[in-house]
Amino acid sequence: MAQEKIFADDTTLPVLDPGRGRTKTGRLWCYAVDDRPWCGQAPPAVAFVYATDRKGERPAAHLSSFRGILQVDGYAGFGKVVKERDDDALAQAFCWTHARRGFHEFHQATQSPIAAEALARIARLYAIEAEIRGQSAERRLAVRRERSRTEIEAMHAWLDEQLPRISKGSELAKAMRYVMRHWEGLTRFLDDGRIELDTNTVEREIRRIPLGRKNALFAGNDTGAEHWALMATLIGSAKLSGVEPLAWLTEILERIVAGTTRANEIDTLLPWAWKTQAALPAAA
Repeated sequence: MAQEKIFADDTTLPVLDPGRGRTKTGRLWCYAVDDRPWCGQAPPAVAFVYATDRKGERPAAHLSSFRGILQVDGYAGFGKVVKERDDDALAQAFCWTHARRGFHEFHQATQSPIAAEALARIARLYAIEAEIRGQSAERRLAVRRERSRTEIEAMHAWLDEQLPRISKGSELAKAMRYVMRHWEGLTRFLDDGRIELDTNTVEREIRRIPLGRKNALFAGNDTGAEHWALMATLIGSAKLSGVEPLAWLTEILERIVAGTTRANEIDTLLPWAWKTQAALPAAA
């Protein structure tokens, strides 16, 4: 939460509901940082937080101290967080992957040429992004202003022209209205080189949870779900730093138990710091 920009998302987590003979649906809220696409200095990390529901008050509490850019999907709870803040320190950016999804599904079902055109326009934005990935935020911003802005302006004019011609109840019209409704957040990347085109960073971390559920099926209770969130945080952050989770956890737990690391040195046990230490040559 101390970083300039974070991604956020959530996913379901089945949890045993003692006394009722069934499971209930909890939520794992996920917050991720990865500034490598724009050469930022913050280490990549992910944090999972368990909650018993998906109420907007959950992300509001998690994000209470955050100041910066929040990149998310279209979930209204995140938008409520931004609106209820009494300052301008929190800005919201949206995700072109989510905006693209409606067009893709409609095209798959109907082979609509209008949906195909929408997909082609979005693809051109991604082609530009592929060229500038890994460059500085300043360079990314300059290229976006020179090339992406033209594509965005043309897309807006095209959507304005096409939307009145399409049945209001169609899935294609819904996809178009989604884009127009989220336009400000979808185009915020044109004014800030740190913003990504999508939320794939956090989506990749979220994807690990359903994969784990295939083996575990559910958490034993709310406390078990909190432990799940903790372990997902540790393992996910290790992987983002290119650290083998078992080797890292084994060593840092041994240090903690042995008392060789003082309380004011805990930062040295974080995966990105441990990776640097592990790379150092052994003392003679």
